[in-house]
Amino acid sequence: MGVTKRNIFVRAENLWKEFPTGKNETLQVLKGVDVEIRKGEIVAVIGPSGSGKSTLLHILGGLDRPTSGIVAVGGSNIFTFSEEERASFRNNKLGFIFQFHHLLPEFTALENVAMPALVKGDSMKSARPRAETLLAEVGLSERLHHKPNELSGGEQQRVAVARALMNDPLLVLADEPSGNLDEENSHKLHRLLVDLAKKRGLTILIATHNSDLTRRGDRVLRLADGKLVTSRGSPHTM
Repeated sequence: MGVTKRNIFVRAENLWKEFPTGKNETLQVLKGVDVEIRKGEIVAVIGPSGSGKSTLLHILGGLDRPTSGIVAVGGSNIFTFSEEERASFRNNKLGFIFQFHHLLPEFTALENVAMPALVKGDSMKSARPRAETLLAEVGLSERLHHKPNELSGGEQQRVAVARALMNDPLLVLADEPSGNLDEENSHKLHRLLVDLAKKRGLTILIATHNSDLTRRGDRVLRLADGKLVTSRGSPHTM
């Protein structure tokens, strides 16, 4: 697969995902996919719409179950966990960034960023300093008390990035993180993600159509017909 066994941090083996389509028929979205990601890698997943990029990320993040296969993150086989254990693992060990920010509209930027820690059981008093630091890192130290409808689209997505990092995740999964932004804000978000990843030693898997974001990663995985083709270079070399 092009990745040495040393320092493998995310490992998926023989992932199959089927969806029922009616009349005893199924749609095979993933067909025996294997993925290995080293700690600290920024990996982009590309492929046509409907190729299974989001499905793959959702399975690697424990949001959806594979029909069959194994997913290990940091040495833990996440599908041996109970539903409650997996939910706790997602909140405490994983960070998610989606195309739409999914910020809670009634809460401020600071409260939205602190939310994963509050869900974990931390108090706002203990969570606040870290949330403030993260918002400063994404350039929003002056917007702590603004609610989502008082922020631009780019600012809302930066809040979502800060929220994803609140619990020091082992792995960040980003599904078309700039898909809802204009070109200028997309470039800003891409630079921010890569800078934060390098600064914090983050492991990031990004599903994207954006060639600028793809070029900034360490490696590219391409989905085609439910199977994975691996390349170390940019997608233009495939």
